[in-house]
Amino acid sequence: MMSVSDQEFNVFHRIDRTLYGLLVMDLWRDPVEALQFVALWLWLERVGFRHVVKKILTLPLMLINELADEAFVCLNIIHNDQVSTLDLANDIHSMQNLIHGDLCLQFFAKHRLIANRGLARILNEVCMRVLGDIMQIAIERNAAQSLVGHARQQQQQVQVQQPGAQPGLHQVMGYGHGPIDMRLPLTRTNEVVPADDRTMFITFSKGYPVYEWEVREFFTRLYGDCIESLHMQEVMPNEQSLFARIVCYSTATIEMILQGSAKVKFNINGKHVWARKFVPKHRHQPS
Repeated sequence: MMSVSDQEFNVFHRIDRTLYGLLVMDLWRDPVEALQFVALWLWLERVGFRHVVKKILTLPLMLINELADEAFVCLNIIHNDQVSTLDLANDIHSMQNLIHGDLCLQFFAKHRLIANRGLARILNEVCMRVLGDIMQIAIERNAAQSLVGHARQQQQQVQVQQPGAQPGLHQVMGYGHGPIDMRLPLTRTNEVVPADDRTMFITFSKGYPVYEWEVREFFTRLYGDCIESLHMQEVMPNEQSLFARIVCYSTATIEMILQGSAKVKFNINGKHVWARKFVPKHRHQPS
């Protein structure tokens, strides 16, 4: 075989490199997991599903993130030799809509051994060679960011809050954007929209700690400067927050995030996060 240089190989796989870059740099997906997502999509192309990567690149980041979540489910089926009926009950609607309507988890269970061999070959022969440099950059970036986040958390723990102060409200997303208008959004009748009506309640998985800077950066990256304030559950040092409240500037932001669903799932740096509209326990009834 005629040898192909790394530069030529990268040029040939430039759209695969672009997609992987979106996953790890823009969506902050785990670099190793994202490598397997790309391998899965390339394997689907090899077995007859055309232009998978090209189609994915036409989508907004939010939908690409959903496809990555579904790829994670498919990989669990492929790598699990004891698949239950409950596992196969999960849906992969985004993948079906984009790639092929008949594609389902039973397909991956039926062709599990073939898929395992195909994925291993693509990972070793293509992904590691084509995406290895981007993966290294992402790993180093994530490690540096984790150190910064940890330092921020330690600093917040030792700071003494001033009486009556509301931490974070005076400095929300202010860097690099000039002063921020902190006024509450108005309705068409010029009535102030209560904060509770502009609030999302988000929950985290126990054992997978998510930090405030990760939540803020994730939603800001996807939806712009949308967060008025963010309140993590107050916990003791070395304990994990299991929920948080995000107050948005506008109710329209929450509608855009939830897309009409009562509850949506996101993946922040490889950790699952669930979001829904906040419902206060005691809402005052009009007299």
